[in-house]
Amino acid sequence: MKKSSAFFTNAKRLRFLNLLYLLYFLYLPLAAAATPPDSPAVIVIRNATILTVSHGTIEHGSILIRDGKIAEVGPSISAPKDAQVIDAAGQFVMPGIIDCHSHIAAESINEGSVSVSSMVNMAEILNPDDIDIYRDLAGGVTAANILHGSANSIGGQTLVIKLRWGQPAAKLPFEGALPGIKFALGENPKRSNFSIPGQPRRYPATRMGVEETIRGAFSEARDYKKTWDEYNKRFAAGEKNLIPPRRDLRLEPLVEVLEGKRYVHSHCYREDEILMLLRVAKEFGFKVRTFQHVLEGYKVADELAAAGVGASTFSDWWAYKVEAYDAIPYNAALMTRRGVVVSINSDDAEEATHLNQEAAKSMKFGGLSHDEALKMVTLNPAMQLGIDKRVGTIDVGKDADLAIYNRDPLSAYAVVQKTLIDGRVFFDRQRDIAERSEREKEKKALIDKFRKAAEKKPEEKPKPPQSSGIDSAAVLPGGAL
Repeated sequence: MKKSSAFFTNAKRLRFLNLLYLLYFLYLPLAAAATPPDSPAVIVIRNATILTVSHGTIEHGSILIRDGKIAEVGPSISAPKDAQVIDAAGQFVMPGIIDCHSHIAAESINEGSVSVSSMVNMAEILNPDDIDIYRDLAGGVTAANILHGSANSIGGQTLVIKLRWGQPAAKLPFEGALPGIKFALGENPKRSNFSIPGQPRRYPATRMGVEETIRGAFSEARDYKKTWDEYNKRFAAGEKNLIPPRRDLRLEPLVEVLEGKRYVHSHCYREDEILMLLRVAKEFGFKVRTFQHVLEGYKVADELAAAGVGASTFSDWWAYKVEAYDAIPYNAALMTRRGVVVSINSDDAEEATHLNQEAAKSMKFGGLSHDEALKMVTLNPAMQLGIDKRVGTIDVGKDADLAIYNRDPLSAYAVVQKTLIDGRVFFDRQRDIAERSEREKEKKALIDKFRKAAEKKPEEKPKPPQSSGIDSAAVLPGGAL
């Protein structure tokens, strides 16, 4: 078949087109929003309905923000002369949404080669240019727990970040937040759906094996800790010529778990495996901070509450695999009623853009109150991540991480107007809309530039030099003639 042009006939031109395609999608996130302007030292949000989460609703209220912190909240606040004023008349202000289970801003999330991969760390592969950061900001999300994947019984080290779009990776981590580690139970770590024909199966291959893998790892960690404790004791006593134990980067995070310095966030579905991990944790003297997904949590809600374990779950995802067949949309409300601290998470970048609506579903499925539903995406995940002294409610002294909506955030018609982190506007809907045409022009100019480069004929290669007529056999060593 004859082509209409010779545009695609040259391999170099195809490479140019691939480059053009890549640049198009690389440019899209970079152009999605300009770097937010520097925040003024003082900001006042006025005339808003303020959903404090901690102490009720303030009608026609104001929030004074000073140096990134909430300095004052009330029905009437005088704005200092140097303050930037945000008029939020007819709008609603709530604490920024916190996603307790996210995989955004990461280059890769699974080290599936071994079942215990506690030595790998999500902090090392943060991607500050991930467009999902900006999109989640547009959904009112201000902080997220970035988790390793669920291919391992004990996965990688996790990290809490603030969605500071436009900042380098070093500026994303939530300062002072205790680090975590990802565990996983059930089908994923035993790899029910990941067997490769002709390849030996990785241990463990059963739920029993998952339990024993976790128990075995903590047995090693306990012995490792004992060895170091003995060495440190002897060193403190002034003993000379001591040789320190060999460091084990796989076991050190597990020792931190035993010492209460690292949180455990465990992927799970079924009630039996939930109880199994609680037993293992009790055996080794550590606590599970949260069960993630925990779709059968309603069956063992009393046990979860007694253990002081948080539950970070979906609003209404179920039946997408065998483990999820017994999931129900009433799960979050039933666990809440039994005294469990429950949050609604995303596990998905798109889902995170409307976590406010996901929380609202618990009012329909289970009859939770407006404030109880709001807590599921604000205060409760903050408590689960140990950052509730800084975020999760609108109170004096806390970080000014806020989301401003045009309607009640639990309405299906609510749209985020502004999202602030540390008192700085990282998403502004009006600014975003106003800049779209200019960004389209920039994008088109870039595409045109590379299209023209791709259409150019490749330069002719220089012809090889003509023979000098000298007999090569006459050339002596060293290049002399």
